[in-house]
Parts: sequence; C-alpha cells; structure tokens
Amino acid sequence: MTSKKSVLVVAAHPDDEVLGCGGTIARHCALGDRVEILIMAEGITSRISDEGSQQTQLSELATHAQRANRLLGVSQLTMLQYPDNRMDSSTLLDIVQDIEKLINRTMPEIIYTHHSGDVNIDHRRIHDAVVAACRPQPGQSVKQLLFFETPSSTEWRPPSSLRQFSPNWFVNIEDTLHLKLAALKEYSGEMREFPHPRSIAACEYLSRWRGATVGVAAAEAFELGRMII
Repeated sequence: MTSKKSVLVVAAHPDDEVLGCGGTIARHCALGDRVEILIMAEGITSRISDEGSQQTQLSELATHAQRANRLLGVSQLTMLQYPDNRMDSSTLLDIVQDIEKLINRTMPEIIYTHHSGDVNIDHRRIHDAVVAACRPQPGQSVKQLLFFETPSSTEWRPPSSLRQFSPNWFVNIEDTLHLKLAALKEYSGEMREFPHPRSIAACEYLSRWRGATVGVAAAEAFELGRMII
C-alpha cells in the first residue's frame, strides 16, 4: 500500500538534497509519495569569477541536478538563483516568501531542510527561512519538519561554536542507498576524493554508520524539528 504523501525538500545548493537525504527521497518515491525539490542558490559563483565560465558551469550543474533527481524519482525540481555562499546578503523575507510560494502550491505534509548549526552560511539562512515559512498557524499543511546533516558542513561545526547536530530520527535506506550513491555520482564535479567527507566513499560510510547505530544496514539521520499528529 502506498502512503501518497506530499514531501518537499528545501536545500541550499545542487547536491545538498542528495547529500542530506537522497536515500530518504528515493524511499519516499518508492512508496508512491510525491517529492518536490527546491534548491535556492546557484552553487557556482563563489568559486568561479569568470562570467563566461560561470554560465557554462551553471548550465552543466543544472543538467546534473536534473539527472540526479530523476534517478531518485523526484516529481519536480525547482532551482532558484540566489547568490552562492552569499545568501546572508539577501533579505530573509524574500527567501521565506519564495519558500512559502512552493508550500502554498504543493501543500507538503513533510519538509526536509538543513540543520541550524552548519558551517555554510547559506545552509543556516535556509534553515531559518524554512522554520519561518513553516510556522504552525491555522491552515499550515506541514505536519513534520526534519533537519538533515550535510557532509563537509554539519560535522565541521566545533561543539563550542554553535549547537551540534544531534539526530533523533532515522530513516532506513538499506534498499535505496545505491540510488543515493548513483545520484551523487551525477554530481561528480561537486564531489571530492576520500578522505574528504564530501566523497562517495565517506557518504557511504556515514550511511552505514548511521544505520549501525540503530541496527540496520544503512540509514540517514535527522533532527526532528516538529511533529503534529
């Protein structure tokens, strides 16, 4: 029996959605849920200064994002163009309203987004915007709000700096880990060589470790922000 839920993933950059919850996305899709992805920032301009190269790389990254999300079974991918690693320069209200537009259109029951303690400023900005957009007022569709970890950002936060990621929600991805890894390979330009945490091997090891901590072969870990039943 399929669950037929509406799910929205709000991520900062192309690849964050797969790094954070690619196996969970694929699991939702396999269950018959409708999953939409909203990627807020373009993911290139902080690294490449030449405008011609920027446009080429942006086009290629968008193509890779489409391929990666198609592998997972995603119904719709929306990519906005907020400035990469500069989302603190954008008005928070504008970010919130862009997220609210998609919430109002898709009426998701479940939203996944970044953890509040990530090193990356765009991740933290997205977290705050999603929490604001999901405020539990009458008529709000979102009943479950979950925060994922992003390798090479979440674990880089020193414990004395901001609150560290402390997962209390785990999703078994034994049957969909291979899809997560395949989707990450579509983002080959964003991945690094092991032992960098944003490598294919490290992402698999993390999934295996998160699984082992709860007695399954592979899992993704989250912090539960809110649950209304």
